[in-house]
Order: sequence, then C-alpha cells, then structure tokens
Amino acid sequence: MASRPTVVLIPRWGSGHFMSALEAGKKLLATGDGAFSLTVLVMHAPTQEKASEVEGHVRREAASGLDIRFLQLPAVEHPTDCVDQVEFVFRYIQLHAPNVKAAIDGLAPSSRVVAVVVDFFFTALFDVAHELAVPAYVYFTSPAAFLALMLRLPALREDMTGPGFENTERALDVPGLPPVPPSCMPVCLVKSRIQNYDTFEYHGRRFMEARGIIVNTTVELEASVLAAIADGRCVPGRPAPALHAIGPVIWFEPKDDDQRRHECARWLDAQPPASVVLLCFGSMGSHDTAQVREIAAGLERSGHRFLWVLRGPPVAGTRFPTDANLDELLPEGFLEATAGRGLVWPTWAPQREILSHAAVGGFVTHCGWNSVLESLWFGVPMVPWPLYGEQHLNAFELVAGVGVAVALEMDRKKGFFVEAAELERAVRNLMDGASEEGRKARPKVSESSAEFRRAVGDGGSSCAALQRLVDEILELPDGRR
Repeated sequence: MASRPTVVLIPRWGSGHFMSALEAGKKLLATGDGAFSLTVLVMHAPTQEKASEVEGHVRREAASGLDIRFLQLPAVEHPTDCVDQVEFVFRYIQLHAPNVKAAIDGLAPSSRVVAVVVDFFFTALFDVAHELAVPAYVYFTSPAAFLALMLRLPALREDMTGPGFENTERALDVPGLPPVPPSCMPVCLVKSRIQNYDTFEYHGRRFMEARGIIVNTTVELEASVLAAIADGRCVPGRPAPALHAIGPVIWFEPKDDDQRRHECARWLDAQPPASVVLLCFGSMGSHDTAQVREIAAGLERSGHRFLWVLRGPPVAGTRFPTDANLDELLPEGFLEATAGRGLVWPTWAPQREILSHAAVGGFVTHCGWNSVLESLWFGVPMVPWPLYGEQHLNAFELVAGVGVAVALEMDRKKGFFVEAAELERAVRNLMDGASEEGRKARPKVSESSAEFRRAVGDGGSSCAALQRLVDEILELPDGRR
C-alpha cells in the first residue's frame, strides 16, 4: 500500500501559539479535502500550568474525529542558567531536535511527510527538516509587521550604534508602515535585552530558509507590509519565501448545549448596546497596586460603563497572574461609586465571548495579536495598552497604520505606567468620539470586521491563500486538484 501524505505540525505550548497553530492546521486539512493527514508533535510544556492546558486541548481535538494524529515527544532536561524566557525557549527547542528527527523518521513507511510546519520560535528545527529533505514552513502567529521587522534586524543592527533601540531617537524603517518611533518598538529588542535581540535576529535570518511563511493576517489588513516583504524590501538582494496570509485564524472554544453562559456575559445582557468598555490584558498581564488605582480613578471619572478583568500579581518566580484580591488592590469606595455601571472580574474571563456581546463598544487591550484579531473580527475598536513582546509595534500599527484604535500615552521608563487622566481621555475619545481619531476608529473597525469575514469566505483572499498553500505542499499546478 502506498504511503499516505501527512503534514507535520510542531506548535509552541503557549496560550497564543498552540491553538492558533492547530486551527491553522485544521484549515489546511479542510482545504486539502482528504489529500493528506495532520501529524502534531507535542512537546512537554515547561510549566505544569501550561502542560495541563495543552493536555486539555489535545484530548479534545483527538476526540474530534478529524484526521489528526498527536505524538507526544519524549521529555528533555530543562536548560539552566538562562538569562530570560527567550533564551530558555531557544535552548529548550535545540534539545528537542533529536526527538523531532526520530518522530518524523518513525512515521514511515505508513506516512510520507510532505511538509513540516514549525512555530516561528522553532527555526532551529529547520536543521532536522533539511537533513530529512522535507520542505519547512514557518507558522507566524504575530502580524506581518513584526515579521518584516524580524527580517530587517540584521540591517537595523548595522544602522545603530549598538543592538536595540533604547537610546536612539531615530524613526525606524519597517517596510510597509509609517516611520516607527523607537518608543513603539518591541520591548524584546531594546539594548538592555541584547540576548533577545540576538535570538530574534537569528530567527529572522533563518526564516529565509523556509519554503514558505504562513502568517496569521489578511491581505486586506496588512497589504502594504505583505507587499514590501514579497518585493524583497526587508532583505535586499534576496527573494523572500512565499507568503501565505491565511488569517484571521481564531480559535472559538466549543460549548456544550447545556453549558451556562458566563456571569460576565449575563451582566452585559443588562447593558445598552456598544456602551461598555472592556479592559483585559491577556494571559500574562497584571498591574501593581499603584497602576490599578490609576485605572480605577480613570474609569470612575470617565463616566462610562466598563467590564474590567483585573488580575493579581504573579506568585514569585512565575510569570502568570493570580486571582485578584479586590479589597487589597482597589481604592476604598470604588466599587460603591461605580455600582451598576461597572463590573470588576477578579479571575479569568472568556474574552471572545465578551467581545462578541453587543453591549461591548470598546476594548482596552494589551495588543496580543490573538486579542487584536478577535477585536477586529467582532468589530470592537481599541485602546492599545501594550505590555511585552511585540505588542508596542502592534499598537502602533493599529493606530497609525490601520486606524482602528485610539492611542494611549504611557511612561515607558516607569514600566509603561498610565496616569488616570490619560486613561480617562482615551476612553472618552473612543466611546464618545471626542477626537477625530476616535470618530474614525469605529467605522474603520466595522469595515475591518467585514473584510475579515469576506477573507475567510468562499473566494476570499485567505481562502485562496490556503488553496495555493495546499497546492504548493502537494506540488500541484495552480488550479489543479
């Protein structure tokens, strides 16, 4: 019997990576219409919390009936003496390379691997793909603007007096975007994090080895950036790998018919349409007491309805927030003063379900790319409050490039501190249309939402990109199935 083609997917365990990659893989499966299967190599997540989360995803998807096989890779020793999380991930993936090679080798003879798709932090695994003569693809979970920047890092290093952007006043050239102020560059690339810069530059160089880069975006959202990459403006003199903009890839958690709606959604039922501003800062977002009190003052003075997902500080030695103690964090009298128009929720909340509610009219967000895509999908304009990773670049693109957000001024030297008056101003501008920026954001985000839905529909740009990607993987001429 002839071996069956399979695509090997190697996702990262993080909240913004694993299910996004798996949803992208499922889109490939559906587009391939039985032409190949999907084999997912699962690494042991380095923390118990993330391991449990990944195990839950695997159990659910394994029972879905789709043509997906999950293979658990053997555990490896955790690298020690790492400067930060970026170095840890880099070294952790390198240790997995022999196990990845053995797992792919072990798929024969029943399966023939036609492509390997890796998370964009896993480019060290390209060596395995090259050794096995299997085409390698990158799945890029962030926007094309950050991809363009990563491809540009070697040239940008040469333009600076040193790596990073902490001490320069020069605007930076990210092809396809307006000139980017240094204050809007990703915090992972400033000079104080030179190890991070080196690692991101390494990945950017290795992207050029890929057969293609699959990006969670749309042509409509980032047309100029995607065109700049494809035209070779990021790495002059070298053609870029094929780009496949298949977004928005959004995971919608399935619900049982008898599952009760979340308490936050039931609270929203009693609010007028588009009247509530949501504040939610992602799986690793929390603020100290001083910042929480500024947020409280800004919300109280804004006069607007709000749903605030407030998380407590992480336990020492961890990165993830805890459930908030409202009595300790909030200023005295705040809950009483905002009773009826505000809800402070002290633990995890279903962000997608909340954003989909008709009562939500604005979103103060940390600008993680999954959150941005969800907000655009549901047509909710934003106030960006970036915290880490590439989020400052995302925020700049949303305000200056796309026009779906109202800018928020913050003090970068004080940990991106935002004063109460500034949050009040931004909320009023967004919810009242009190500025030109705010007045333009709402119709623009409605337009983006409609474009998203067209892109993933029959004949849409992302649907067509998926078809081209499947044909490329199967080495079929365009249009022939």
